[in-house]
Amino acid sequence: MTTQALKAPLHMRRNGLDPVEELARAREDEGVVRVETPFGPPAYLICRHEDVRQVLADPTRFSSALAPLPGSGYVDADELERLRAGQLFRLDPPEHSRLRRMLTPEFTMRRMRGLEPRITQIVHKALDDLERAGKPADLVEHFALPVPSLVICELLGVPYADRARFQERAVRLLDTSLPMERRVAAQREDRAYMADLVARAQAAPGQDMLGMLVREHGDDLSTDELIGIAELLLLAGHETTSNMLALGTLALLRHPDQLAVIRQDPAQAEPAVEELSRWLSVVQSLPPRMTTTDVEIAGQVIPSGSLLICSLPAANRDPAFVHDPETLDVTRAAAGHLAFGHGVHHCLGAPLARMEMRIAFPALLRRFPGLALADPDEQADFRIFTTVYGVNALRVTW
Repeated sequence: MTTQALKAPLHMRRNGLDPVEELARAREDEGVVRVETPFGPPAYLICRHEDVRQVLADPTRFSSALAPLPGSGYVDADELERLRAGQLFRLDPPEHSRLRRMLTPEFTMRRMRGLEPRITQIVHKALDDLERAGKPADLVEHFALPVPSLVICELLGVPYADRARFQERAVRLLDTSLPMERRVAAQREDRAYMADLVARAQAAPGQDMLGMLVREHGDDLSTDELIGIAELLLLAGHETTSNMLALGTLALLRHPDQLAVIRQDPAQAEPAVEELSRWLSVVQSLPPRMTTTDVEIAGQVIPSGSLLICSLPAANRDPAFVHDPETLDVTRAAAGHLAFGHGVHHCLGAPLARMEMRIAFPALLRRFPGLALADPDEQADFRIFTTVYGVNALRVTW
């Protein structure tokens, strides 16, 4: 079956940059709806901001560890255990807390401030490359993808020369239109690659994050956990931010009044990053949860052992959360949005992603005052079936 013949699950359906009206109606009417999933059993889709917060804040009643992994039916119990090791968003406390404590020092604001000069260099180097490419140029290829990829590669100790291969695997892993066998194969290839990197770090730990984990926590972390941590950080570190940079630029070009706010006052980039994160919600949903007891959400009783999917685009555009949620307003900051999750699984790398965007958006707009879509009438090439929403390419001129 071709992707054109497929229909994305409700929580992944978009009308361009906006969630579809059907998702908004689900939020305004029932608040919770039964949906089919791309990974097997049906689930309850949670749509309202407060309800999503409730689910994400309570790992006791809403377990990440009990929910099945995509592709679980294609691997045996031993491989499944290895695949779950180190994957923080698939674990509950206390296992989750143990791993997170080891990683948190690397993502503090103090640590991020130390990285700021290097991130600024990376951004300006990418802008140079974009300009050299000549107009029109693909913003994804020359800017949105290279910036976070190089940052996370340097932070983790992953060779940047390998980026094309791990990015191709990431696309297969996240594309729900592909047969599960292909996605599982991509997962296995990724683990084999990471296993090699971890073995090198164990033999000669460097100054990067993998080296730090080996030196300081080598006795507390299994090899499978090190591999899982590295996989998670590499995937999340470039996929989410690169799609935010591309979609954020597209959103600003379609809202020139909002673009002008950032261009005229780069200090506005900080609240703008929060509003763009809320309004775009590139992470369509977080990994599913499973109820450990009967629960009531939005007036519905959901039985124990049920799968839940939290719709971040629906929750972040909930009128009960912000006034006039469909309007992009880069001055409002949107405190309390759920684009980076909430609770114990709040995105560990959020400070890094925010810093990259806070530096990148103003730098892009200052370098190219005439930045525009190469063809304003051209249909954007959206990544419809991926769990992280984005565009495959974004042709711009200046």
